[in-house]
Amino acid sequence: MSARQTALFSWLLTLLFSFSYLSGFLGRRVEGRLATGPELALAAMVLVSMGISIVLTVRAAGAPAPRPTAGDPAPAASTRRRFLAAAAGSLGGVFATLAAALWPNRRWLSVTGRNIFAVRPPYQAAVARDEWTGSRVASYRRLGRTEAFVSDISLGSGSSTGGRQTVDVTREAIERGINYFDTAPDYSEAGSERRFGEAMKGHRDKMFVATKFCLPEGHLAPGSSVDAYMRAVEGSLERLQTDWVDLVHIHSCNSVERLMDEGAHEAFDRLKEQGKVRFLGVSTHTPNLEAVANAAIESDRFDVMMLAYHFGAWPSLGQIVDRAATKDIGVVAMKTLRGSQHHFLDWPPDERDSFTQASFKWVLENPSVSCLVISLWNSGQLDEFLYASGRTLRQQDVAVLERYSELTTDQYCRPHCGACLDRCPEGLPIHDVLRHRMYFEGFGAEKEAMGLYASLEKNAAVCAGCSAPCASACPDGVDIPVRMQGAHDLLRFG
Repeated sequence: MSARQTALFSWLLTLLFSFSYLSGFLGRRVEGRLATGPELALAAMVLVSMGISIVLTVRAAGAPAPRPTAGDPAPAASTRRRFLAAAAGSLGGVFATLAAALWPNRRWLSVTGRNIFAVRPPYQAAVARDEWTGSRVASYRRLGRTEAFVSDISLGSGSSTGGRQTVDVTREAIERGINYFDTAPDYSEAGSERRFGEAMKGHRDKMFVATKFCLPEGHLAPGSSVDAYMRAVEGSLERLQTDWVDLVHIHSCNSVERLMDEGAHEAFDRLKEQGKVRFLGVSTHTPNLEAVANAAIESDRFDVMMLAYHFGAWPSLGQIVDRAATKDIGVVAMKTLRGSQHHFLDWPPDERDSFTQASFKWVLENPSVSCLVISLWNSGQLDEFLYASGRTLRQQDVAVLERYSELTTDQYCRPHCGACLDRCPEGLPIHDVLRHRMYFEGFGAEKEAMGLYASLEKNAAVCAGCSAPCASACPDGVDIPVRMQGAHDLLRFG
C-alpha cells in the first residue's frame, strides 16, 4: 500500500469514528449529560485518529519524488507544491471529520442558530403599552406556615429560558419588589443557580430562595442515599454562593414513593438542623399530580407545594389548592399560561397583548395561591408581568381566556391528566413528548426542548407505524397521533 493510500484509509477510519462516536458525544453534551469515562475515551480516540491521519498525509505529500528529468519544475517549486498538498489534504480531512461529527446533530444546529439570531422572548406581548413601564410588585401574600410574605408575581428560571435570564434582569426584578426566586440544579445545566448566585450578592436578605433536590444532570431516584441528597443541596449552595436556602423541593415529583423517600426526608431534617435549609416543599406537574399532592397534604411534612395551575384547570385541582391552604401549606402556581400559544392565534391585538396579564390575574384570584412563578428575559417582560400584580380579574380578562381555550383545546396537553398513557402499546411518555413540543413552539425554547426530547428513553419515532389506539383517548380532543408525529419531526436531532 502506498503512502497516499495509507493516509486515505486512515482518514476514512477517522470519519467513521467521528460519525459513530464523536457525534454521539456531542449530542449527549447538547442534552446536558455529563461525560462518562468511556465516552471521553472514545472522543479522545477520534482526536488521536485525526492526528495520525494528519501525520500520514504530511508524509505522503512529502514522499520522495521520482528522479528529476529535463523540464521538471525547480526543487523549490516542488517543495511548495508538496507543502500545499499536505496542507490541503490535512485541512480537508479536519473539515470532513467535523462534518461527520455534526451531521447527525444537524437539525439541532440549525435550531440553535435561530435561538441565537432570531429569538423571541416567550409569552411577551407583541406591542408594549406605555402604562406598563416601570411596573412594580403591588401585592405580597403569606406563604403558608413559613410566615414569609412573598411577591404575588415571582421569578422562576426553568429550562424554557434557555439560559437567557441574565444577572442584570434578576437584579432589576429585585429592585422592582420581587422577593421569591425559584431555581434548580438542572435548569440550564446549573446555569440558573449560578446566575441567581451572582444576582444575590448584596441582596440575600431580600430574597426567599427555593431550589430542588436534584443534580445538574437530573433527578435523584427514590432510594438515593441521605448523603446523595445532602450533597445535592450543598452543590446548590456553592453555585448560589450562599450559606442557606429558604426552601428545597422534591423536584417534579411523579410518585408517592418519591414524595416520601426516607433519604430525602432524613437529609432535609439534617440540613435544617445545620441551618442550610429552612423549609421543605414538593413540585409536581405529572399525571400523578393529584395523588402526589393529596399525599403531601396528608403527610403534614411539607411547608410549600408548587403545582401546575392555570385557567381551565380541573375543578379537583382547585380543591387541592384550597385543601393545602387549610393545612397552612403555601401554594406556588407554575405553568400558569396553559401552553403560551397566544402568539399563533388570530385575535385582536388588544386582546393578545393582555393574555399574560389575564392569565396571572385568574390564578391570583384564588386567595389560596401564595404566588406564581414565571421565567423572563428582559425589562419589557418585567413591565408587562408586574402590571398584573395586585389587580382584579375583569370580565374582559375572562373573555380573553375563554377565547384562548376555544382556540387551543385540541392542542394543549393538560400536565396532570394522563388519560392516554395506558393506551400506548409502546409505553411512550406522551405527556412529556407533548410538553417538550409546547416548549419548542410556545416558549421559544427550541434547543432545550430538543435536548429534553433526546433524553427520553423512548420517543415518538415509533408512532409512524402504529395503529394509534391512543387516537380517541384525550378527553379534550387532542389528536394524539398527529401531535406526536409532529413532535418527532420538530424535536428530532437528525
